[in-house]
Amino acid sequence: MGMTLKLAWRNLWRQPRRTWLTMGAIVFSNMLLVLMISLQFGMYRMMIDNSLQAFTGHMQVQAPGYNDDKKLRQVVPDIEQLAAQLRESTGLTTIGARAAAFALVSSEDRTYGVQVFGVEPAYEPQVSSIPGLTKEGRFLNDNNAAEVVLGSLLARNLQVSVGDELTVLGSGRDGSFAAGVVIVAGLFESGIAELDRSVVEMPLGYFQDTFAMRGAGNAITVNASDLFLAGQVQQQVELQLSGRSDLVVLDWDTLQPGLQQSIKADIAGAWFMYGVLVVLVAFSVLNTQLMSVLERTKEFGITMALGLTPGRLGWLVVLETTLMGLMGLLLGMLLGALLTGYFGYVGFAWPGMEEMTEKFNLPGRFYPQVTLLTAFVGPAIVFVGTMLAAIYPALRLHWLQPVTAMRAAQ
Repeated sequence: MGMTLKLAWRNLWRQPRRTWLTMGAIVFSNMLLVLMISLQFGMYRMMIDNSLQAFTGHMQVQAPGYNDDKKLRQVVPDIEQLAAQLRESTGLTTIGARAAAFALVSSEDRTYGVQVFGVEPAYEPQVSSIPGLTKEGRFLNDNNAAEVVLGSLLARNLQVSVGDELTVLGSGRDGSFAAGVVIVAGLFESGIAELDRSVVEMPLGYFQDTFAMRGAGNAITVNASDLFLAGQVQQQVELQLSGRSDLVVLDWDTLQPGLQQSIKADIAGAWFMYGVLVVLVAFSVLNTQLMSVLERTKEFGITMALGLTPGRLGWLVVLETTLMGLMGLLLGMLLGALLTGYFGYVGFAWPGMEEMTEKFNLPGRFYPQVTLLTAFVGPAIVFVGTMLAAIYPALRLHWLQPVTAMRAAQ
């Protein structure tokens, strides 16, 4: 094995220019794959975080069936007390109680159907990004005040501004008539048109009084400190709620299945492009190794005539490819990790990105992170493609006849 390894290494550098060019292609493709996959997953994480922080959260505690059929009577009893218990048990402040109802909101001249949410003013800024997106006025600050914040598109449709009055009409939990007159405290712009034209938020205490909730709500939204820690936090919440058959804990994938599906569709398209790159590299390696075998036809014929088996020669060719692939893998991973680390520090953006992302309330730059998965999966696939490319040149040696090989090379 040691002798075969030495021969493989020496054979690689018989044509150093060709070896460096082929290995350069492997290194470049590996570096590009590490960067692109890290950027891709970094963008997915940014999209997920911003989508979930806008309203959904990483998980929610709800009554069974509420996620499929959002009826006001499907409630979480004593919701504020339960939210406080979860904050204490998990040590997180990013937990807030909510209630939701469909209602009519009327100004002096216009009426629109909207979804009204009751939120805890003290904790909603830690749960949702909407309080930080208030462009005019202020966010809610009193749990029992008769005031609301609404999207800028809805305010334009209703022709109201900060300080104006609105009338809220709906149906209470017990079927009673729910009505209230509220003051517009602030206007928000989330960048999501659906939210900006159809969502109204009011203090949870006032919501419970108006809609006859009797201290109940519809969901407790929980955000982990990091998306990767959401599963661990969900286990803590489920442990705290063990024995409560009237409550379920739903993760963000269940709450927003379309988000995961869109990411999977984008991954499928991206991997098609990555596959094209891997195939090109594999053909480059195939060309190099095939040329190497053809150039040494006479040499192989002589060694076979002396008793060396085709299997040993084929193993030599495979070992040469393995050495070249491993060097390309290690150098590509290192350079890719360094390049990704640089962009992870300074951020990544392209011309026009800030203007585009601003419309959707996304950061103008995003920061890719190198993980074991993003650093290894691309180069590993390239390495597999490289090894597959060595099969045909190695198999040619099994068909080689010593006498024919020595004559063909003369």
